Amino acid sequence: MDITKLRLFCNLASSLHFGRAANASHVSPSTLSRNIKQLEDDLGVSLFVRDNRSVILTHEGEQFLGFAKEVIQQWETYQESLLAQADQLRGQLSIYCSVTASYSFLYEILTEFRVKHPGIAIKLHTGDPAQSIERILAGDEDIAIAAKPDKLPTGISFKPINSSPLIFITANNEDWQGKNWEEIPVIIPEEGLARERLNIWFDSLGIKPNIYAEVKGNEAIVSMVSLGFGVGVAPQIVVDNSPLANKVKRFDPQPDLGPYDTGLCVMEKRLKSPIVAAFWTQLQ
Repeated sequence: MDITKLRLFCNLASSLHFGRAANASHVSPSTLSRNIKQLEDDLGVSLFVRDNRSVILTHEGEQFLGFAKEVIQQWETYQESLLAQADQLRGQLSIYCSVTASYSFLYEILTEFRVKHPGIAIKLHTGDPAQSIERILAGDEDIAIAAKPDKLPTGISFKPINSSPLIFITANNEDWQGKNWEEIPVIIPEEGLARERLNIWFDSLGIKPNIYAEVKGNEAIVSMVSLGFGVGVAPQIVVDNSPLANKVKRFDPQPDLGPYDTGLCVMEKRLKSPIVAAFWTQLQ
């Protein structure tokens, strides 16, 4: 099995666009198309349905994607182990976290890591923390900074960094005294731990919330709340580190939604990689 073809296949499966996948792979679209066709011929199945406008994974393509990612990871782990034996870790480490986590936690971790391992390139992606564990399970990232779910998925290891309460916030000039939750517009995350905790809390009180907006990312919730669109829920650490912290205040009374534990997460099998293990073991 040709690792180069597998990487081209994964890039196309990710972007579903020949032009973007070719650019990301540093090859021409014709080279990409030829390699995908050769891979399909080798397998005897079609991996993509494609026309002039779209590219879609077939059922066989979706199944093969998991296999391809696994083979690539095993190959990279083997290469890293050879370099580790030569006492020179080199390669790439993919990390996913929220914007807040990138400067609240990651800066200090990476500063020390880069001194110890200058030959390792860091590939950093930022986004909604609710997607962190999903991206680890899908094999899209090596390491993620994530909120610990109430039940960790099988095969995931978690190492805590920080614990912060989930708090209700509102704009400084808003006063919801005397209003009930059916009247108060609420801004909630689309998914993730905070959304799960909110759903449980509202259900326990028999409340049907007046949802004004469902938002991706805690930083976006703070922004919308500061503009006076309603009451939102976010981790205390996100609020404290937001440039809009002085434009919002804690909502009173403050319901208890439990702690928001943040830490590193990784697939246990990825710890066989010397690069991933080096990053993981650095955090005590």
